[in-house]
Amino acid sequence: MSDESQGREHDNPQADAASKAEEAAAAPAPETEPDPVEVLKAEVSDLRDQRLRMAAEMENLRRRTAREIKDAKTFAISGFARDMLQVSDNLQRALAAVPEQGETTDDNGLKTLVEGVELTERAMISTLERHGVRKLEPMGQKFDPNYHQAMYEVPNTEVANNTVVDVIQPGYVIGDRMLRPAMVGVSKGGPKDAAPTADAPESDGPDPASGYDV
Repeated sequence: MSDESQGREHDNPQADAASKAEEAAAAPAPETEPDPVEVLKAEVSDLRDQRLRMAAEMENLRRRTAREIKDAKTFAISGFARDMLQVSDNLQRALAAVPEQGETTDDNGLKTLVEGVELTERAMISTLERHGVRKLEPMGQKFDPNYHQAMYEVPNTEVANNTVVDVIQPGYVIGDRMLRPAMVGVSKGGPKDAAPTADAPESDGPDPASGYDV
């Protein structure tokens, strides 16, 4: 740079001030230290939120565990109970196969056998009832696909349409769940409205094992 240019720069104090102002504006602002009190407040707030979330999660876990334990106690024997119902069905078939005159026969051996089978069948049903298994009584009730399996239709104009008029195989529930649907015959041709089902517990939805299989 020539002496003349340097002289002009020194002779222009306004330009020097503007240049220094630009340099100061471009320089990064000095970092300010965070307020320790505000930092502590933020940490305390975060810890409080974490504690509340953890308490809510623990309460949900406690409730879920209690519900699972209750369900396990109630429904643990579902498979066993369903198998025992088949045994009960066989006992009932055996009783049905005994001729009517067999009950009045003088053959004490046959009488004793029939009485023993009846006593065994009643004892089995009583034992299942003590463990929460309950027999459905759908006769005369409105057909409910959640608890009944329709096997055929019976033309009948004297009762409401879709009323259970015959029970082929009894149904059972355990707790509030369907264990086995009742196989029934339903009426056809009567009025539309039937009496509400009174023996079936509240259902969460249709059971895949039941349906209107006419």
